[in-house]
Amino acid sequence: MDFSELKKLKSGTDIRGFASGENITLTDEAVRLFVKAFCAELMASGIEKPRIALGHDPRISSLHIAELAANAALSCGADVVYTGLSSTPSMFILLKESDFGCDASLMITASHLPANRNGLKFFTREGGYSSKDIDKLIETAAKGIFPNGRGEYCERSFMDEYSRILVKKVESECGKTPLKGKKIIVDAGNGAGGFFTDKVLKPLGADTEGSLYLEPDGNFPNHIPNPEDKGAIDCLSSAVLKNGADLGIIFDTDVDRAACVDKDGDEINRNKLIALLSAIILPARGGVVVTDSVTSAHLTEFIKNCGGEHLRFKRGYKNVIDKCAELNKNGVYSPLAIETSGHAAFPENYYLDDGAYLITKVLACMAAQSKNGKTLSDLIAGLKSPAEESEIRIGFSKSSTDFASEGNAVIDVLKNEAEKRADMRLADDNYEGVRIFFDNGLALVRMSVHDPVMPINIESDEKGGCGEIAEKLYDVLTRFGFLDLENLEKYISRQGE
Repeated sequence: MDFSELKKLKSGTDIRGFASGENITLTDEAVRLFVKAFCAELMASGIEKPRIALGHDPRISSLHIAELAANAALSCGADVVYTGLSSTPSMFILLKESDFGCDASLMITASHLPANRNGLKFFTREGGYSSKDIDKLIETAAKGIFPNGRGEYCERSFMDEYSRILVKKVESECGKTPLKGKKIIVDAGNGAGGFFTDKVLKPLGADTEGSLYLEPDGNFPNHIPNPEDKGAIDCLSSAVLKNGADLGIIFDTDVDRAACVDKDGDEINRNKLIALLSAIILPARGGVVVTDSVTSAHLTEFIKNCGGEHLRFKRGYKNVIDKCAELNKNGVYSPLAIETSGHAAFPENYYLDDGAYLITKVLACMAAQSKNGKTLSDLIAGLKSPAEESEIRIGFSKSSTDFASEGNAVIDVLKNEAEKRADMRLADDNYEGVRIFFDNGLALVRMSVHDPVMPINIESDEKGGCGEIAEKLYDVLTRFGFLDLENLEKYISRQGE
């Protein structure tokens, strides 16, 4: 495979592609090349004989890819510790808090994507691969020059040990069995998160009867394991109400994201989840909460009321996490980096986006709140919600060839309009796209991280406000013939019905 073919498999900080069914793009050859390139780079960094942990999620293609990956690494002279079914965060934690003696780890997963997708995530002891690291990996893979050798293979799971680490985290704050008398159910969506009931919640004293889809099944027969999926959240909400649970927890496939549902069946997700975590950690010493760009204006107010500051940064969980780390390195205290998708990272946990660790924060808080006769929802009662909020995704015409440049041109014009028009005001925090305040709300216009799409996020505290803002944006966007405004036109038309 040449460079251009391998480049198509890059997805931010991962490698992803179609791994089963027709039109497979994450081919056997591609897997071998990427794994051998990983070994080559580890050796080039000074690790003479790398010891690599290898784990996977339950996707239907994962076992096959794991076998390919193991053999590729062994043929380069690297040792392989096969951990079997694992969560993505556990594959990094074992590099830090285990006696496995591994120099790096490789996780086979495609997160929340459909069952026919799969991918590769790479970790060293310094952290997960960045986008630039993936670019370099692709270059090394395309050159095809790899070391030869004969590595040793063994099998050893880390999930029991990882679970004990999570239990100790909660116990250190709340004592033994702090969840006794609480019913907490998990919806694992047949992903890798089913371990959380027996290995974390039950040792903490919780009753987990009523939990859903704990058995790993790579076909995901019940719903997509995705905390952002409405159907998945609705399923968990129904289960919470049916079982009279105190809390519901949902994980994505590889457990690097999570969300909750309270005892009334209301989701604690996106802005509400960020608010809850802010209310948990900020009162101690304040600090800067770093989020992605699509968070609400009301969240900023809530964070301020908790004693913190809100910094909206670029979409992409690695962007948010890296900004948090940068602030702390420069002496600006930042205790939390979180994207609205549910990726949350804390400095004390190696800036790792770990859905299970996030939930330990929630569980410890729940136990403390319960002692005072209060609930988690009481902590975020002061978070206001917009009267309306919408996302409209604008496409590009088929004749467009440079989506990034065209999108940036649109954003530049919108910035200029906001600076000169009386009915618009440019926001100060424009790290991504353009954020514009109107008399009755605000809008964020940006380019998608991966796709040739321009999402427009609008919120308003007035009924009908989003439609009015959309019309003002439409008047500007019609100047660009390369935009496909059909979705925006339909949205505006529906507001008038």
